[in-house]
Amino acid sequence: MRVRYFLCVCLLLAAVVQPKPLWAANKDETEYFAIFMEGKKVGHAIQSRVVANGKVTTTEKVTITMSRANVAATINMTETSIETSNGTPLGFEVIQELAALVMKMVGTVDKQGMLNLTVTSMGTEQKSTLEWPNGAVMAEGLRLLTLNKGLKEGTEYTAKIFSPGILQAIDARIHIGPKQNVDLLGRVVALTKITTRYVMPGAGEIVSTSYVDDNLRMQKTISPIAGMQMEMVACAKDFALGQNEVFEVISKLFLASPEPLDNVDLAKSITYYLSPTQEGMSLAIPSTDNQRARPLKNGKVMVTVEPVAAPAGAKFPYKGEDKTVLEAMKPNRFLQSDHKDVIELARRAIGETKDAAEAVKRIESFVAKYMERGSLSVGYASAVEVAASRQGDCSEFSVLTAAMCRAVGIPAQVAVGVAYVKEWGGLHNCFGPHAWVQAYVGGDPASREPGKWIGLDAAFKSVGLDGYGPGHIALAVGSGNPEEFFNLINTLGLFKIDKVVVSTEKTKE
Repeated sequence: MRVRYFLCVCLLLAAVVQPKPLWAANKDETEYFAIFMEGKKVGHAIQSRVVANGKVTTTEKVTITMSRANVAATINMTETSIETSNGTPLGFEVIQELAALVMKMVGTVDKQGMLNLTVTSMGTEQKSTLEWPNGAVMAEGLRLLTLNKGLKEGTEYTAKIFSPGILQAIDARIHIGPKQNVDLLGRVVALTKITTRYVMPGAGEIVSTSYVDDNLRMQKTISPIAGMQMEMVACAKDFALGQNEVFEVISKLFLASPEPLDNVDLAKSITYYLSPTQEGMSLAIPSTDNQRARPLKNGKVMVTVEPVAAPAGAKFPYKGEDKTVLEAMKPNRFLQSDHKDVIELARRAIGETKDAAEAVKRIESFVAKYMERGSLSVGYASAVEVAASRQGDCSEFSVLTAAMCRAVGIPAQVAVGVAYVKEWGGLHNCFGPHAWVQAYVGGDPASREPGKWIGLDAAFKSVGLDGYGPGHIALAVGSGNPEEFFNLINTLGLFKIDKVVVSTEKTKE
């Protein structure tokens, strides 16, 4: 099950939505923070700012450790932004360390407003050029904006914040609240409350609450994640870097099934009745070729999962003009479908077949046999890294499967959500975090039959299950990049399954 991905999301969330301390201008300083999940210390953050030669360099180092089935996993990310003294972006560097896997991103912003990006991972280097988001600021630009707005209660303003960690600009709506007493690890201090609403692409809002002192120094931040609370609290260096507590994440992420589901793979469809666990909340469940989501009253949702069959006789590569499908053919930093190792594996997998449905099934079976179940301490790896290590859990199975499909011209996306298991890690009859693939088969302009997104699950297949089936509920679909799945933060852990209805006959539209 894809529990390790949760750690990546935690780390990215910490780096993206935690406000930076607002140091006095032209002074080099370092601040330390302890990171808590549900009241337990799970990591730390170190934030520093250096002013030299007309440039401001702001660095944040975030470390988070959690336990998954009694195996500790630690993820580190260092994010550095370089700006002029007036807050104009010049460049950045991001280093993500996920166990033994290291990825480095270096970006520079040129005078034409283009972002030149270099990504290095597993000895391979990828270069690309992106357009810098108009009006986006990084750490120093945000610092200057906040200083200008001040702390008068009722003040509201917006900012477009570029996060180097996810290579996207995030719209933020900031509201200055009242001053109130806040507990800082046993020390009660009068601080000003600041509420920031981050609008994540395709994932709704994430609301973060911060408390700052009269000098605009951030002292505490509270952010939601999967029905839990992540806190960052300013503290002494020794405490921040001190020992962490064991936080077992498994039980927080698995959902109980209202009843045991026998022979899930034999069902034609399963209908799930989902309800939010927080009052006033509405669930955002996507509809795909394989599942239909229908909103009900009081924020509840009915989801019917019925896997579709691949169109017969479809060829590849895809030659249609659908923009979404075409996007699912491109290589990216986690699905390096243009890398020689991925291409070679894909060609080995498909053999001489020209049939798209047969090709994706061969790729699914190939990955199921090729992969080895590695240590749970391995981080979220890219397709090239997986091709070399042959280790990982469902996230690694998925990125390799999707990249191999793209390598031979078959569009593919990575889906994340929950999937039913009889037993996992001592839990029984439950739905756990999972990742799988949907590959686009058909859609040739010469054919009248539309293409379909076909579900593939090499991880399930590798343990003797039938692969993708009606026991899978997708919560988000994308291109395999972690930033695309922040929808999990707003959904996973925030709903329960009230009822399931298993059908052995095809449902009617």
